[in-house]
Amino acid sequence: MIITEIFKSIQGEGTRAGLPCIFVRLTGCNLRCTWCDTAYAFHGGKKMSVEEVLARVDELAGRSEGKSAVEATVPLVELTGGEPLLQEEVYPLSEKLLDAGYTVMIETSGERSADRLPREVIKIMDVKCPDSGEPDTFDMRNLEALTQDDEVKFVLSTRRDYEFARDFMLQHGLARRVKEVLFSPVFEDPEGKWQGLEPRTLTEWILADGLPVRLGLQLHKFIWDPATKGV
Repeated sequence: MIITEIFKSIQGEGTRAGLPCIFVRLTGCNLRCTWCDTAYAFHGGKKMSVEEVLARVDELAGRSEGKSAVEATVPLVELTGGEPLLQEEVYPLSEKLLDAGYTVMIETSGERSADRLPREVIKIMDVKCPDSGEPDTFDMRNLEALTQDDEVKFVLSTRRDYEFARDFMLQHGLARRVKEVLFSPVFEDPEGKWQGLEPRTLTEWILADGLPVRLGLQLHKFIWDPATKGV
């Protein structure tokens, strides 16, 4: 498989925000969102076997011989990208990580079917809004693959994005289907390539409409420079 980076940091988003986590970033993506902050993962990367990836995760997690993943320093692993479901090896990798005792998450755009993932993998589905530049790419069949352990995320840059996310969430009863629905404002690009959405503005919209969603802020961008890789 082709890997851009494997690193240890804190989980910056979702219901596990703030927890130590090992990230496995797979190379390649078939979408081109206007506000993408990981375009460096579109190309390049390093060829690694599933066993090599697992060994690196064990090393970063502080898992010594004879110690289970649950006893390791960092038992949480996220598979991300790019788009991790583009690579066939993501399925045996996720199975091996689960077998080793890790809690495994995968962040995906939902453009590809997620029904082949093991039931225990926690899916973070990122439904693309109109101003992402990639609207209507979500495979609606993935709604049936969602469970009470999963999360659905909407990254919002405009009022139009917010209204789309609000209506999609309500129409499909997402609050009842998944553990959490996340509304995440686009973080302004420090190079000025795209504009962000003020968290306060999004918060006021959510409160005005009484939505049962969680505001998602990217914690790592408050801790480190927003352009920093590997965090």
